[in-house]
Amino acid sequence: MAAAPVVPRMKLGSQGLEVSAQGLGCMGYGEGTPEADMVALLHHAVAAGVTMLDTSDIYGPHTNEILIGKALQGGVREKVDLATKFGISFADGKWEIRADPAYVRAACEGSLARLGVDCIDLYYQHRMDTNTPVEITMGEIKKLVEEGKVKYVGLSEASASTIRRAHAVHPITAVQLEWSLWSRNVEEDIIPTCRELGIGIVAYSPLGKGFLSRGAKMSLPRFQPENMEKNAAIFERVSEMAARKGCTASQLALAWVHHKGSDVCPIPGTTKIQNLNQNVGALSVKLTPDDMAELESYATMDAVQGDRCNSNFLNTWKDSETPPLSSWKAT
Repeated sequence: MAAAPVVPRMKLGSQGLEVSAQGLGCMGYGEGTPEADMVALLHHAVAAGVTMLDTSDIYGPHTNEILIGKALQGGVREKVDLATKFGISFADGKWEIRADPAYVRAACEGSLARLGVDCIDLYYQHRMDTNTPVEITMGEIKKLVEEGKVKYVGLSEASASTIRRAHAVHPITAVQLEWSLWSRNVEEDIIPTCRELGIGIVAYSPLGKGFLSRGAKMSLPRFQPENMEKNAAIFERVSEMAARKGCTASQLALAWVHHKGSDVCPIPGTTKIQNLNQNVGALSVKLTPDDMAELESYATMDAVQGDRCNSNFLNTWKDSETPPLSSWKAT
């Protein structure tokens, strides 16, 4: 007999969507890891109750959705809360952000085909198009909802004002954003906006792109020598507290995200079953208000040194505003 799922369910936003309280970011799947291993990981996650699977058409590109589509076969689809995204294209060696109506529709049809499904549970605009008013984009997504191809609508890396504009056209169920002890700038404006409007919060990179799980060294600014000394000291303090709490540093950091509100669903990514099990274990870590305050004193908004992404990435994918609706001229 299969073990009962251990991850509870939660309401994400105020539009009726229910998902697992912890999801799985699938971005790295299909990049050098055997396909069979990734399908096995996805099946293990779903059996454990981690049913919120998060992908995008740009992961691969396209190969990630195809792999997940294979994992959804054999009755798995009915057990999954499936989220994917559109809005970033890569062609002829160039990245482009698009959210005009024709592109939105073509992207949705492509994702449906690759995933092998009739409907996407949560469909995000991945990044904001500086050429297309968000009202125009949401108008097309609203049509997709009315046609039964999309159930719920989300935004990723959107500014507070863009969230408001989009929500006025069609209710936004969730906003995906980077949120962890390592990245807390969203707490100033975006989180309060989501809560005012009844929008759920999906936190990606809740382990600080690996830093809060292993003190990792990557090519990102926060991992460079000029920033590492101070940042490593933050990791050591988190690790010391984790030892006192009887958990790992990654479980403590993930528990902090869970304790930020019942409207928050973190989606840590991993390609290893043992790491997934460890992430699920974070749900059992209980933090008091004093514990939360202690953790936040280690990683204040200005304590972490260095940008969260490389400058070229930030310049390309920043939380941009879309043009005003009055500027739109349909082609």
